Amino acid sequence: MPLNADAHPLLKLVPEEQALVQRVRQLVAEHIGPNAAKVAETDHFAWDTFHLLGREGVIASAFPREYGGTAASMLARVRIIEELGSVCTTAASLITGTDLSSRPIVAGGSAALKDALLPDLAAGRTQSAFALTEPGAGSDVARLACHYTDAPDGGVLITGQKKFITRASTADMFVAVARRQGGPEGAKGLSAFVVPRHAPGVKVSAMVPKAGWFGVPIAMVDFEQVHVPAGHRLGDEGRGMAIAQDTLLRARIGHAAIALGRMRGALQIATQYAAQRQVFGQAVAGHQGIQWMVASLAATLESTRCLVYTTALRYDAGEPDVSAHASIAKMHATDACMKVVVDCLQILGGNGYLKAYPLERFLRDAKMNQIGEGTSEIHKGLIGRHVLQQAAGLPQHPCLDFEPDLFCGGAHAD
Repeated sequence: MPLNADAHPLLKLVPEEQALVQRVRQLVAEHIGPNAAKVAETDHFAWDTFHLLGREGVIASAFPREYGGTAASMLARVRIIEELGSVCTTAASLITGTDLSSRPIVAGGSAALKDALLPDLAAGRTQSAFALTEPGAGSDVARLACHYTDAPDGGVLITGQKKFITRASTADMFVAVARRQGGPEGAKGLSAFVVPRHAPGVKVSAMVPKAGWFGVPIAMVDFEQVHVPAGHRLGDEGRGMAIAQDTLLRARIGHAAIALGRMRGALQIATQYAAQRQVFGQAVAGHQGIQWMVASLAATLESTRCLVYTTALRYDAGEPDVSAHASIAKMHATDACMKVVVDCLQILGGNGYLKAYPLERFLRDAKMNQIGEGTSEIHKGLIGRHVLQQAAGLPQHPCLDFEPDLFCGGAHAD
């Protein structure tokens, strides 16, 4: 059923993953859900929620076992994020954000760097922040201006400004993508580095106010001739774009899972409210118009769930074109979520617009889902180009004739 995914045929989790999902559900019911409204009152970092997720091993799900993680599959992580997202965007974002900011270290760090950093990151004792976006470059990462030069005593010196950096105010380190000054243009000139927060030349701005998605504040980060040791480069020089793309791929699936969870939560709130609220002598749920509305919302939720779960399975299987499917899932799930939340708020009528009810919070957070990790419009471009390229490589459709008989065999006019 749309409001319960436990018996979904696409769910193929090992017992350890099933147990973790059940534990997350318990945390949602006992702690995270009841505290969600309080967490969203101000845009200060949600330390209590972060520490809870760390103690319970939920944050560790993104990390390899040899560093204290549980190496959960992407499908298991999607289920975890879905459960959290059904009540609290902040909690779900703490999971996706940890993956976003730590995955580059897992994928590109040297053995020594991973030994030094990953155990504390997996346990939630430290945090990293992914410093990619700049004032002049967001989704178009090939236009990044942050640059580096060789340091006289080894390593590099990084200079530039980063924008909209989540967790910048609380991070112990930054994963920064920069280009070699005077090096190749575009993506080939980019490299990724771990920059310690307290390195001389690092400056973090005050919190940048935003409309929603509270509990994970953003800030600007300036690097002014910041020395980074050679051992802090992630992967080979010039591989920064590849590391960023793998990281963003996982983050896009995470955004889709947050949207899926929020859709489910919004529909549960709206239907339970409709069953209780009396209008014109009967419950709101008794009106046919509401029933039809709920049917459409349920179909949207279930189709989105199938898409997001399938994308996670594709990732776990290592399919080569999973990036395109991640874009499809991210675009569809976040756009669908926005519509579902708006319609669910409508079912609550005037109460839906009040801060005393959760759907106004869901609405503000849903908009950010459509923007973060590539706007829906960016993903439409990526998807469109992928499908057109795929079509060009297929045999011509047997029903398609580029020069058909316009008269379909009939007589021609004189």
